[in-house]
Formats: sequence, C-alpha cells, structure tokens
Amino acid sequence: MTPLFLLVIAALLRSSIAQDFDVRQHLSTVTRYGAVKDVSDDNYMDLSVPNGCTAVHLNLVARHGTRAPTKKRIKELDQLSYRLKELLNDAERKASDGDKSLESIPTWLRGWQSPWQGRKKGGELISLGENELYDLAIRVREMLPELFNEEYHPDVFPIKTTQVPRASASAVAFGIGLFSERGSLGPGRHRAFVVTSESRASDIHLRFYDTCTTYKQYRESQEPSVQKLKEPTLLEVSSALKKRYHLNFTVQDICSLWFLCKQEASLLDKTDQACALFSPTEVALLEWTDDLEIFILKGYGKSLNYRMGVPLLRDVFYSMEQAIVAREENCPLGTYEKARLRFAHAETVIPFTCLLGLFLEGLEFEKIQKEEPLELPPKPPKERKWRGSIVAPFAGNNMLVLYECKGNSSQSTREFVDSSGKYFVQVLHNEKPTLMPGCGNNYLCPFDIFKEKVVDPHLKHSFNLICNARVETTEICSIACKFIRFFSRLVFLKGDEKSKSGERAEL
Repeated sequence: MTPLFLLVIAALLRSSIAQDFDVRQHLSTVTRYGAVKDVSDDNYMDLSVPNGCTAVHLNLVARHGTRAPTKKRIKELDQLSYRLKELLNDAERKASDGDKSLESIPTWLRGWQSPWQGRKKGGELISLGENELYDLAIRVREMLPELFNEEYHPDVFPIKTTQVPRASASAVAFGIGLFSERGSLGPGRHRAFVVTSESRASDIHLRFYDTCTTYKQYRESQEPSVQKLKEPTLLEVSSALKKRYHLNFTVQDICSLWFLCKQEASLLDKTDQACALFSPTEVALLEWTDDLEIFILKGYGKSLNYRMGVPLLRDVFYSMEQAIVAREENCPLGTYEKARLRFAHAETVIPFTCLLGLFLEGLEFEKIQKEEPLELPPKPPKERKWRGSIVAPFAGNNMLVLYECKGNSSQSTREFVDSSGKYFVQVLHNEKPTLMPGCGNNYLCPFDIFKEKVVDPHLKHSFNLICNARVETTEICSIACKFIRFFSRLVFLKGDEKSKSGERAEL
C-alpha cells in the first residue's frame, strides 16, 4: 500500500468515528438520561425473572432530572462572554494584513452571549427533567404492575426527597406519572399524593454528604490535589485548541467552554457550537477528568465517600426486611409498604451505587470490602467501567426489587444462583438488571446472601463514628505543648469517659 492510500484510509476512519461519536453520551454527570438509558455493559443479558417469582417490594434511589445551571455557573458563563470578546480582540490586534489565522475562529464565538445571561436564580428542574421522571414512573409501573395494582396510601407508597427544589419537583413529576389515571383530578385522572422530606441540617438518609463533618473536611482538603491531577490533561487540550483556533486559551477558558458544551448539549440539544470546538478524542479526555473527580471525591476513591451512606443502605435493607415479615405473616394488602421511592442528587446516587459494589473491575469488590484503595479510572484511550454518564446521569437511578419465589421456582432460580431461598434481590441500574459482584456476579441474589455479602460489611460502620470522629492534625507541638495536653487529658479523663459511654449508648 502506498503512503497516500494509508493516509486516505486513516482520514476516512477518523471521519467515521467522528460521525458515530455522540457528545451527548460523554458529558459525565451532566448527561441527559435519555442519551444513556439504553447504553449498557457488553455483558448485559436481558433476563426475565423466573416463573413463580413475584415482586413484593421496590426501593428506588433516583437523582433529580435535567436541571438549569446553578447561579454560580450562570455567573461563570456571563464571565465567559467577556473573556471570549477579549480573546477575539487580542487575536485581531495581533493579526497582520493578509493573515488568514482569523479564518479558523468559529463565527459563533463573535458576539456570543450566554443563553442564561442576566438570570439571578438557577438550578431548577426544567421541563425536560420533569419528563424524564414522569416517563420513568410510567415505565416502572408497567415493569412491576403487581406492586402498583392497589389503592394509593402514603404508608404503602412513601415518597421521600431532599428539601432542594429540583429534587422535590422530580419526586412530584414521578408521582404524577406513577399515579396517573388512578384518581379523579382533571382529564388525566390524577390524584394527590404525599411527598415528605427531612431538614437539610439533619437529613442523614439522602443528604448524608452535607451532614458528615469528616467528609466535608476530606473533600475540602482533596479538591486542590484533584485539580493538580486534572491539570496536565487540561493543558494538553488547551494547547491543542490554541493551535487550532489561534486564540490564547487558558486552562480556565477550557474548563468554562467544556462546561458550556455540557449545558448546550444536555439542556439545549445543541452540539455544533461549544462542543464542536473539541475533537472526539478531546471530549473523551475532558470527560475522563470529570469522571476522575467524582471517583476521588464522591466514589470509590476513598471508603469515607460511600460508607457515610450507611443510613440510606440501612433504610433500604430495613424496608425489605419489613416487607418479608409482612409477607410471612400474611398481612392483608394495604397494611404494609410496597415501594419506597427516594429522590435526591448525584452525591446520593454515586455513594449508594458504590455501596452496592457496581461498576468495579476484576477483584475490586474484595478490595472495597477490605477498605483497600482502588486504582484511578484509566485514562483514554483505555476502556473503563467508571463513567459518570452511566453511573449518575440526570435522573440516574438504582432500583432494588425484592422477589418472593414460591412452589417449584427454586429450580428455575438456579440459572441465576444456586440457592433454595425464598426471597431474592435484583438490582437495576438505570432500569437495566445489573450483575452484583457481592453475589457471585449474578443478576438475582438470595436475600440472605445479599445481606451477608453486600449489606453487613457496610453496616458494621456507624454514621456517627465515620462522620463525627476527631480529625487528626499533623501540627508540630513543643515539649511544653505536649505536657499541657497530657495534663489536660488527666484532668478531663473522667468527663471524656462519660462522653464516650454516652456516644456508645446512642449508637
């Protein structure tokens, strides 16, 4: 083959990759649900539940739907418009007569203004996000009709949310879809339903990250080092864009333009402006920097990130236990809970996903059970399972379905696991059955094994001990300082012992 022929083939391959590449699937946690809902692992199998098994309880932990940029981000985009004008003016001043470098600058950059310019408030659920949760509810009802075939009661279908408006609005949108045509309100025969929330200051179930002192200190201390990890990649991308467009982009410019790309693609379905500045390779690198950040600060990067979510895991497990008790005692319908539905944030869904042990490589499940550190997600072009767009897109969710299997069903369940148990747990991530490393990489897990292998190792940890432990310091202390501390400990020893005994009693 001639060199020219090889160059033509390479160019055609790059063109084909660019055409197949959909940036809307690579926006980390700013990804819209519909863009990735049907994207699943190659190992995924569309398995139906064995005959004789009936869903008896559902736990849903969902993120809010697609939202508008927050007030802080709106200001950043306003600043970006001034910065772009400055860059263009600088380029025009430096360009000599006949210089064609200005021709490489995209026309949309000239006079660009933020679509959210001048807005004083942000972060609210947009209509697209409302539809994501409304449609999800309808699909859940169709998928599990046996759970939603009885009269609504708030104790049978409790709906819980954080006090953040976009989360509570998502809960309402879901409820409207779930109970549509089940009431008498309006043409859609809607019905009123109850949505409850706890105070932001004390919500350890859905906003544990905001009530965990140790975590907040850890995150604050780690954010600078995370930025240092990302910086070489951001410099690499900024250097490429400087050469391509002859504009003196800084790393901060690249961060703002990448954020604009994510907002335009996810909220406005526009991919021919900010997103078009970047090649597919550069998008993959920028996506990886986002994924790296959520891995370290919200995911498997440190066990604290997810173990502070033990109150949520305990609540999920307790609700399943109560459902089993009700079934074993033959409680009549309408007297026990059928589904517990929760709506929160990426900071809730990501740790909960980690508690379940999803999106791990090889033997990493055993490592997290031993609290051993994991390798960081590999940089592109290497493949990785940890992708924010899959783990926690807008409206991303985990559903834990509890099945009761009767009669001769134990034979059919052996195609999933070898167990004679009566109750089984299935985890669906973004509505897809998901392999559970803690259950031998099976889709259906006996309840007792789920308890032993997935739940119990985490529940041995206490939220109070995890989140309110004294933070050790590395300050240098003189001999006099040490003497004073030693003397103080002796004086207040009894008081400290009383405090500890009180803490143990509370746990």
